[in-house]
Amino acid sequence: MTFAALVTHARGFTRSSTFLSNGVRSMSSTSGGAFRSTLQMKAESGQVEVVMVGCGAPNRGMGWYHAVQMIDKKCPTASLDFVIEPWFLGKGKTTPGGPEFAEWAAENPDIQFTTSLTDLPSPIQPRLALISGRTADNPHLLTESIKNGCKVIYLEKPGAPTVTELESMKAEAAAADVKVLMGYNKNVCKYVKKARDFAAGLPGSSVTFVSNNAYENTAASLGECFERNAEGMLKNMAIHELALLVSFYDVSVDNIESVTADKEFSSLQTLTGPSGTEWTDFDKIKFSITTKTGTTVSVQADRCGGTDSFAFVLDDIGAEVFRYYMPDEEDKAHVAELEAKYPTAMPYFFTQDPDYITVKERVAKTCLDGSEAEGVATIDIAVETLKVAEYLTPILQEQLK
Repeated sequence: MTFAALVTHARGFTRSSTFLSNGVRSMSSTSGGAFRSTLQMKAESGQVEVVMVGCGAPNRGMGWYHAVQMIDKKCPTASLDFVIEPWFLGKGKTTPGGPEFAEWAAENPDIQFTTSLTDLPSPIQPRLALISGRTADNPHLLTESIKNGCKVIYLEKPGAPTVTELESMKAEAAAADVKVLMGYNKNVCKYVKKARDFAAGLPGSSVTFVSNNAYENTAASLGECFERNAEGMLKNMAIHELALLVSFYDVSVDNIESVTADKEFSSLQTLTGPSGTEWTDFDKIKFSITTKTGTTVSVQADRCGGTDSFAFVLDDIGAEVFRYYMPDEEDKAHVAELEAKYPTAMPYFFTQDPDYITVKERVAKTCLDGSEAEGVATIDIAVETLKVAEYLTPILQEQLK
């Protein structure tokens, strides 16, 4: 049986010899047990061994950017030891992104690449799974991560396609005494804290959280976006903002009094994706929620709005009195450096770069010593956030007809 893996010398460990297949180092074994015994991790004392589950294409996949940050040692507690990538190491190796993935894998011989979590050896250091694959695959990937020794799971948003599936995942992890934390990085963003703190000191004020992406405003570009993010905008791009509302503004399905779409700003389209399938989604949406406890908070998201995220505060008569951007002036130089280093990567990686690092490092510390991951969203927050997304989507679609 053949498994795609990079098995090399790293940090004093001796590993089996390898051969090159289609640009990716691979290793052959007659049994899973024999293969398993040859793999070794490189995490040192004071580190957790990280398993990246679902890496995606270089310059496009969120998992790839997480990997790059750990390779660059931006998260000192996290050692990226394994990458699980069944598509680009399997049927997708010759599809768009496949050759680039093979080249990137060959450039990182200290990391072991394979197609399945079942290939992993038993952990020596505490093991953290960072699941960043397709949302539809997450329930299965969480199960396999638990079976293969992961003590903590970092789960990218929204966690699962449906509330039912995410609740089942939550129960499964709890039964195995595995902690699940979420990649809602905006919970720890500077601009979010600045806006919240300002509004807290101004009675009667309200906050609007704004999220932008930089897709081309064309049917082809947005059609590809709709298909690749088939869960829909509220479960994908704007899910970060919904997590803020759940985490900090007491928003829940049971506590929502009213929802109002801004029809002048918002746009709902039906577009054809690369497969030829039609997809209906928001390319931009703005709405306000008022809770039964009297809080009003708003979200604005635009697939073609640029690269900045920001928040602004309105006073009690609706005048804007505060605005704070991500990146701010302090961070723009760092963004420029990253743009120069990775010129073809998704622009939003760079504006959120410090926050990705913060969340990963806090989750890694939790895995290492059990300390609290301050500000990091739990799977409980994720369940309620997904409930809110499922509740809002048909309401907003109806309002925009």
